[in-house]
Amino acid sequence: MQDLLCDPDDLIVDSRHSWMNRADPRQRAWLEVSPAALQSNARNLIGRLVKGCSLMAVVKADGYGHGAVTVAKASIDGGATSLGVATLQEGIELRQAGLQTPILVLGNITDAEDLRACLHWHLMPTINDLTQLLLCESLAKDTGRKFDLQLKFDTGMTRLGYDVNKIPRLIETFNDLTEINLTGIYSHLAMANVDNGNGKANSVTEIQQKKFDFVLREFASRDKGICRHLANSAGTLRNDSLHYDMVRVGLALYGHNPLQSSPQHLDLKPALAVKAKVTMVKDVPSGVGVSYGHQFYTKRKSRLAVVGIGYADGISRALSGKISALFKGRFVPQVGSITMDQLVLDATQCPELRVGSVVTMLGEDGGKCITPQSWSDLTGSIPWEVLCGFKHRLPRLVV
Repeated sequence: MQDLLCDPDDLIVDSRHSWMNRADPRQRAWLEVSPAALQSNARNLIGRLVKGCSLMAVVKADGYGHGAVTVAKASIDGGATSLGVATLQEGIELRQAGLQTPILVLGNITDAEDLRACLHWHLMPTINDLTQLLLCESLAKDTGRKFDLQLKFDTGMTRLGYDVNKIPRLIETFNDLTEINLTGIYSHLAMANVDNGNGKANSVTEIQQKKFDFVLREFASRDKGICRHLANSAGTLRNDSLHYDMVRVGLALYGHNPLQSSPQHLDLKPALAVKAKVTMVKDVPSGVGVSYGHQFYTKRKSRLAVVGIGYADGISRALSGKISALFKGRFVPQVGSITMDQLVLDATQCPELRVGSVVTMLGEDGGKCITPQSWSDLTGSIPWEVLCGFKHRLPRLVV
């Protein structure tokens, strides 16, 4: 059985007719999300970790487009012990969904009221400078409980993170704080997923790890109870010396290996499939222009199938004429420009494709699979962007 995750406010309320309450989520195009695949991936990844290392499921960006609540619950069922989000609102939504698991907000929160909300909702903010730290100390006073938070250090990402060279002042400040509970120290790898063949990625990662180890030595006296974490998905799979107390896994959790050249057989299961229905089939002669700009002309008498999905749903226009759909394990090429709401398939060699047929644009079908990596390779993008690009007018169906 499948269930639809949607906002009740988006539905038309009229109890007399079910079709007036909401449209069939499979009327046009939709995403199918598999909690079983997410659970399997979490267990698989946990089995590869060093002893004593735990898994944080990164569920930011609405669970990489899969639905954050669905992913969070499935990941916890699979053994994840904490969750990572990018924004305060993402964390609050998980709390409102009833999740009590520790949640780290990976983004930078600087406003006092936003930090107060973290305290209220039992969310751990990431602290990147002294101003934030002192503000958290002030906010926690007179509340009756300490403020749980984590420190991030910039070891080479040159983005968020406290300056490694200023640690003595930070530790001196910590000695005067009474309302802070430091639950974690972490950093972020910049090139763990890169394989450029010249060793640069390994060199950068090694330098970052050495800087991180330096930070940990400086905080050695406060190390008790502090969770140390450095590795993302790529770091987790690249080298188990990067595991520490916890790893933060995103892409691999969703069933995709960030290390393209990895010889490891990971047995990861894609947790998402993009499906759409054929809405019209037409026979046309040779030499007919198809879609905007007539960038494609039929080279023979052809049978064309119009599918109700387009770039407004997350299938990039840059993929026009470069991808295929799957139908019962057969690849059916897409032709002409992908438009806002529709695209066209050349079904000349697939006579069984008809109006109402369901095609798979991304994911597994009939023993074959179309991956986010295959799309990103065609556009110079990355699979993370592909997964996060599916718009919310596509219903998420939990399979």
